Amino acid sequence: MKALALILLTMGFCASSDRAFSHEGHASAAPEQAAAQAAAQPAGGTRDAQTWFTDTPLQDQNGNTLRFYSDALQNRVVLLNVIFTSCNDACPLITRKLKEVREVLGDKADGITFISLTSDPLRDTPAVLKAYTLKQGVDGPHWLFLTGDKAQIDLVLSRIGQILPSPEQHSTQLIVGDVANKRWSKIRPDAPAAAIAQRLQLLTMPVAGR
Repeated sequence: MKALALILLTMGFCASSDRAFSHEGHASAAPEQAAAQAAAQPAGGTRDAQTWFTDTPLQDQNGNTLRFYSDALQNRVVLLNVIFTSCNDACPLITRKLKEVREVLGDKADGITFISLTSDPLRDTPAVLKAYTLKQGVDGPHWLFLTGDKAQIDLVLSRIGQILPSPEQHSTQLIVGDVANKRWSKIRPDAPAAAIAQRLQLLTMPVAGR
């Protein structure tokens, strides 16, 4: 199994890979230093993963406080993305695409946690996120919309390769991962819903030799 550091390195973003859902007039790639920071992290197991991702307390759309690693990531198959609710172009399109992915997954969707982190925590309170989920028809126990203090969100976003000068400059890439087995990859948001669902289903399969 590859070291956590090498897995996290694959989570850096490149500007050329998410043109289809980029925000007009804004860059959508994270700075290269985020990937460099990831490469410097030590190899190891759960402790190193928790240290890297951090147990930063965040709030979900229902106002519940969750520790980012222990409550949202640990031992789960996850899909991570970044949105902000005042976005009128890429974010609602991607949210609708991910809703379609869950529909394709059917009963298997309950075993996969979607995590949408806001890049605009000053405006995206839990109540605002709740209204967004209801408007988009995506409110459910297996889809977390997370916010928090700006410093908290900035820390968490930096650990998934996004250091953002402004909310609009987040990457639209999707990050999928089998957290327990440290298997991570990126998916373009304009990939077919069936292809995204298939990638997630592969991550739920047992790892050979374990």
